Amino acid sequence: MHYLILSFTHKNTTLPIRDKLAFNDDAAKETFLARTLEAPYLNEAFVLSTCNRIELISSCNNPGEAAKHLFMLLHEHSGISLNELEGRAELFEDQGAIHHLFSVASSLDSLIVGETQIAGQLKDAYRFALERGHCGDKLTRAVNYAFKCAAEVRNQTDISSKPVSVASVAVAAARRAFGTLSGKRALVIGSGEMSVIAARTLKNHGAEVSLMNRTMAKIEALAEEVKGTLVPFTRLKDVLGEYDMIFTATSAEEPIIGGKIGLKKERECHWFDMAVPRDIGDIDHAMVTVHRVDDLKNTVDENIMLREEEAKASFAIVGRYTAEFYAWLKSLNIEPLIKELYRRADAAASTEAARVVGKGYVPEAYEAQAQKMALQAIKRFLHPQVQQLRKAADEGDIDAMIDSMAFILDMSEE
Repeated sequence: MHYLILSFTHKNTTLPIRDKLAFNDDAAKETFLARTLEAPYLNEAFVLSTCNRIELISSCNNPGEAAKHLFMLLHEHSGISLNELEGRAELFEDQGAIHHLFSVASSLDSLIVGETQIAGQLKDAYRFALERGHCGDKLTRAVNYAFKCAAEVRNQTDISSKPVSVASVAVAAARRAFGTLSGKRALVIGSGEMSVIAARTLKNHGAEVSLMNRTMAKIEALAEEVKGTLVPFTRLKDVLGEYDMIFTATSAEEPIIGGKIGLKKERECHWFDMAVPRDIGDIDHAMVTVHRVDDLKNTVDENIMLREEEAKASFAIVGRYTAEFYAWLKSLNIEPLIKELYRRADAAASTEAARVVGKGYVPEAYEAQAQKMALQAIKRFLHPQVQQLRKAADEGDIDAMIDSMAFILDMSEE
């Protein structure tokens, strides 16, 4: 059994290519997985598809043939030529595949190292395949170990403690200003990535979110996701005073807020301008604090440097978990052989007891006792050998012994 991962990420592909490779609906993903497992050399598989990565994670018995099959399916799915797919993909096998999977789960392979969203995306991708019968014991073991690894990375390092996007830094600044965002009202203006991140993060921290954009259709899905209120862009000046916080990131060439403003309610307000060129002009109001994009970016840069230092410690944890996982797999491999040894010992004891009774060496009434005595003698002989095998498995030095025992027991194919 082998592990195999085909990886297309922000590192080796452009966004248009990832768009073609992406699985945007469940039906397409389920069909792809079903066709994946039609090949005799693929046993289990699942697909991780996000805006920054498409990963095919599988267990197989022939990595070379499995990779060819997966490339062909991706070619048919995306329309991208086989040559380009093979030229761009990163292939990871066995221990390399496990190390990569653990790195992905721990957010060490993300565009923003330390972001926490990937763990949930990986869990959803695995569960989707598991519920439809495309995953079994082999991938389940690997994924469960990956989540254990990711948990230790989060607990033992500060890699996820500092926000590293302008939007998440802005929300963190708002939390510091107010102490808590629970019950606070926030207006998010724009429909781009920073607006989306701001809206989701605000919702996660308990804020009441309203959304505004010139084209309302672009923010309807986000409003439903964060259970937010839609506000027409034409009402911008009328509603400024209704919110504790405003987050804006539009593509306007001129400021959309500026000049004389009137706040209907006198309250402390924090406005976060995440746009270039700026969305918020000069504001002169005692109750309004404007946070500019340059200040936010300085914090982002400082946090990225801190995360790079934490990443070194995190990769050490991933390396240790990868080694432990393979040692654990080897220990699992020895147990079927041990079980077979004892099964054959029991069969030999039964055969010998029947033989001595048949020969008249032992009365028939004592056949059960004769069988038990023979089995105990064999088990007593096998016990120290079995203990040595398990010790070797724990120490990771078992491959040659497994092959030798499998040969002796005529279980090489199994």
